[in-house]
Amino acid sequence: MDKIAWHMAFEQIAPYVVKIITPQGSGTGFLVAVSGNKHLVGIATATHVLDFAHYWEQPIRIEHAKSGETIFLNNADRFVEVNYKRDIASIVIPNGKLPFPSETLGIIAEDKYIKIGVELGWVGFPAIAQNNLCFFSGTVSSWVEEDGFYFVDGVAINGVSGGPAFCIKDNKVHLIGVVSAYVPNRATGATLPGLCVVRDVQPLNKMITELKSLEEAKKTETTSDEPPPPPSGPTSSEQTRS
Repeated sequence: MDKIAWHMAFEQIAPYVVKIITPQGSGTGFLVAVSGNKHLVGIATATHVLDFAHYWEQPIRIEHAKSGETIFLNNADRFVEVNYKRDIASIVIPNGKLPFPSETLGIIAEDKYIKIGVELGWVGFPAIAQNNLCFFSGTVSSWVEEDGFYFVDGVAINGVSGGPAFCIKDNKVHLIGVVSAYVPNRATGATLPGLCVVRDVQPLNKMITELKSLEEAKKTETTSDEPPPPPSGPTSSEQTRS
């Protein structure tokens, strides 16, 4: 059987995707897991999308890409898990707040990684078309096992941070990771095309499935010791982060 086309993969992934808006800017996120008791859902994103709002307990707005439905989350309404070193984070909320599909997407096994040369797709809301869920693709250039991320030969733009990267397996979308950054080539002094960084999503999936309630999760919530710097503008860090 031929592999499904990317436009069909886009249709599969879109119902799982959200736009994340904070007082400082916006990024992308996606449903990554449901708790074992089905009471909670976890939205994966990149830490730098929400770390400032999380530290200062600011409100976060989440827009469901497919339906357009929106929820407004104050600090008490969510549990945020952040990994500053790996730039992956999750927002955990009660199930039913957004019209996600009832079944989660498949995720690459914890002891597996995607081979070099395999094509990946990813989606997000780039700043240059912030109201449009856009599709991107590229091939895996390298897997950096010690830090849990892929270098991918493809483009990531400011606003796409936190979006899902995925492959096609058995004609279905399988989640690979979180879009984290775009690293340009400056070896010659000029800014030249570089590589996209995709972070492994398995640690978030495992944590979310073990949660029991929002109240219990909030008791374990942490922030960084120092507040992250606020972005300087709508295109801040676009050369290093997407």
